Amino acid sequence: MAVSANRLELLQIADAVAREKSIDREIVLTAMADAIQKAAKSRYGSETNIRADINPKTGEIHLQRLLEVVEEAEDYGTQIPLALALDRNPEAKLGDFIADPLPPMDFGRIAAQSAKQVIVQKVREAERDRQFDEYKDRIGEIVNGTVKRVEYGNVIVDLGRGEAIIRRDEMIPREVPRYGDRIRAYVYDVRREQRGPQIFLSRTHPQFMVKLFAMEVPEIYDGIITIKSVARDPGSRAKIAVISSDSSIDPVGACVGMRGSRVQAVVGELQGEKIDIIPWSEDPASFIVNALQPAEVAKVVLDEDAERIDVVVPDDQLSLAIGRRGQNVRLASQLTGWDIDIMTENEESERRQKEFNERSQLFMDLAGR
Repeated sequence: MAVSANRLELLQIADAVAREKSIDREIVLTAMADAIQKAAKSRYGSETNIRADINPKTGEIHLQRLLEVVEEAEDYGTQIPLALALDRNPEAKLGDFIADPLPPMDFGRIAAQSAKQVIVQKVREAERDRQFDEYKDRIGEIVNGTVKRVEYGNVIVDLGRGEAIIRRDEMIPREVPRYGDRIRAYVYDVRREQRGPQIFLSRTHPQFMVKLFAMEVPEIYDGIITIKSVARDPGSRAKIAVISSDSSIDPVGACVGMRGSRVQAVVGELQGEKIDIIPWSEDPASFIVNALQPAEVAKVVLDEDAERIDVVVPDDQLSLAIGRRGQNVRLASQLTGWDIDIMTENEESERRQKEFNERSQLFMDLAGR
C-alpha cells in the first residue's frame, strides 16, 4: 500500500505544481522523470545511460538501463555484444539500444536533494517559456497590475502571472507610485533573457494614449474613427489627430464626449495631461493650421521639397503659437511630420521687403552688364 500511496502522491504533486505555475502537467512529469534519472545515475554511475518513465495514469516509475548494441562489448555497463542482443531481440542491429529493466530504488538524501533541484529548474524553465509565449502576443496591449516595488525610480509591476518593469523614463513625470497601487501601462516589448522573460511597460508611449481612447470611445474601437497621429509631452500636453470614415459622426466631438466625459477619463489616467483633439486633413496646410490650435494662423507658406512650412501669425498670437518653451509648435511638428517656422506678420513683411530689394538689385546688376 505504501508504494501505491507514493505513486498517488507523485501524481498529486505534479497536478498541484502544474496548476500553481499554469504549465502543462506533462512538463512537470517529464521534469520529475529527468530528476529520477539523475538520481539513478548517481547510484549506478554517471556514465550509465538510464531512462526513467512515469506512467501519467498510475504514477508508476519504470527505470531502464539502455545498452548500445556493438560487435564486441568493452564496457558491459553501457554496451551489449550483438550476439547477446540478438538473443533478446532477433531484430537488433548495430547501433540500436536494448532496454535493460532496473529494480525500483530508494533515493538517499543527497539523490533526493539533487532530484528536487532538477524539478525546480525544469519547472522554472517551463514557467518562463509560458510567460514569454503569453506576453509576446500581448505587445501593443494595455495591462493592469499592482506595484510590487520601486527600485531607483524603476517600477516593478506584478501582473498576476508574471512580473514587468516600467523604467523611470517610461513613467509620467512627477508620478509617484507606491507599493500596492493599481497601475495601467502599455506593453511595448517582451524579451527572452537569461534570467527569464523581461516584460517592458510604458506610460509615456504615444500608443498608450491611443489605446486609452479606444477603451473610452466606442467609435474608435469599432474602427469608425481613426487616430492618425499622436504627439505627447508626457504629463504636460498632447495632441491627437482624428478622422471619421462616417461623415455623420464628428470625430472630435466623439472623442471629447458628453460634457468632456471621454477625454476627461483619459486625462485622469495620464495625471492631468492636457489633450488637444484635432481633425486630421490630407491637405498639409489645413492640417498644420489645425495642429497649431489654439493659436490663430494668418498665412501658410509650404515648401514641399524641403518639407518645411512657414506659418505667419498675428503679433498677439506669436507666444500662443510657439507655446511655453516651444511646446505647442514642437508637438504640432511631431503630429504633422513637418518642420514648422513661425513668424509674425511684421517679420514676414520685413522678409518679403528684403527679398524684393535683393532681387531688384540682382536684376539691376544683370541689366547693367
